[in-house]
Amino acid sequence: MGRNHARVLAGLDGVELIGAVDPAGDPSGSLHGAPVLEGLAQLLALRPDYVVVACPTAHHEEVGLQLAANGVCALIEKPLAHSVAAAERLVDAFEARGLVAGVGHIERFNPALQQLRARLEAGELGEVYQVVTRRQGPFPHRIADVGVVKDLATHDIDLTSWITGRSYASLSARTLSKSGRPHEDMVAVVGELDDGTMVSHLVNWLSPLKERFTAVTGERGCFVADTLTADLSFHANGAVTTEWEALRAFRGVAEGDMIRYAFPKREPLAVEHERFRDAVVGEDSGIVTAREGLRTVRVSTAVLESARLGLVLPGHAGADGFDGTGASGASGAMADWEAWDPEAEARAVGLGGRHDGAADAEDPVP
Repeated sequence: MGRNHARVLAGLDGVELIGAVDPAGDPSGSLHGAPVLEGLAQLLALRPDYVVVACPTAHHEEVGLQLAANGVCALIEKPLAHSVAAAERLVDAFEARGLVAGVGHIERFNPALQQLRARLEAGELGEVYQVVTRRQGPFPHRIADVGVVKDLATHDIDLTSWITGRSYASLSARTLSKSGRPHEDMVAVVGELDDGTMVSHLVNWLSPLKERFTAVTGERGCFVADTLTADLSFHANGAVTTEWEALRAFRGVAEGDMIRYAFPKREPLAVEHERFRDAVVGEDSGIVTAREGLRTVRVSTAVLESARLGLVLPGHAGADGFDGTGASGASGAMADWEAWDPEAEARAVGLGGRHDGAADAEDPVP
């Protein structure tokens, strides 16, 4: 991913690519002549205005804190950090110094999802009932330090909150690990947003089929976005009922028109970098802030805890003032998971994990 960032930065108006730190060097020539440096100290000596952090997730905190301490803005690849505590420290460090910090949730800049969000905001769908995402494909050998939840499901968590403007209220998840790695390869999540909208995410690294699918169903029909091709279509509820009784009973809602929208399609990574460049110079450009990235880390952590404990998990009190109502389901905002003890939650409702309170040796520890 770092080479893609370098490629875009090398051609970005108003930005000079002054160097990169990469143990593998630059065999592809993506730096366009910019020097490959041995370490972060050498990069900081060049006095950059901002740095893109595209190293393994486990190193995001260490690198980000050094950048903040040296007064350098940062665009950090998703997820923001490997844990909630680490993400909080990053947010605090950049905010305390008044520095711009963003997170690379690139799906927000996909033209299909930008179109979808604009149409939802305009009320074209009416009341939103459900958001369904599927994100599956072969195993990416570049990933070694996190599982599919932190690497891929964070896309779907962020885009769901972003297109609906809502926060997660509760969720339940199950994971599988079939590749022999210490992390999960597949996750299925069912949840609820704070306005009652149902959500479902299916994410895996175990499929030969590569799919990036988002469907939003509401009172007037269904939007379907394919973020691989950046296509958006709308399937409207039918205005004319069918006289074929058996078919009408089977289909429920009558089928109406299907529209495939035409709109400009720019590379999402280029748009992301333009937005961040503008934010660094003081413009309100609509980046994904570090605090928004923290929210996604909290929800992804809840996904892993739900799978580990076998529980439905509610949102809990935090900076947004939400107070969950119990482990079996709640409504409100899952924006903050501060001071949350999942084991205490399990004991409070009489559930010690999946069984009788004893540790289950077969339960994977994310």
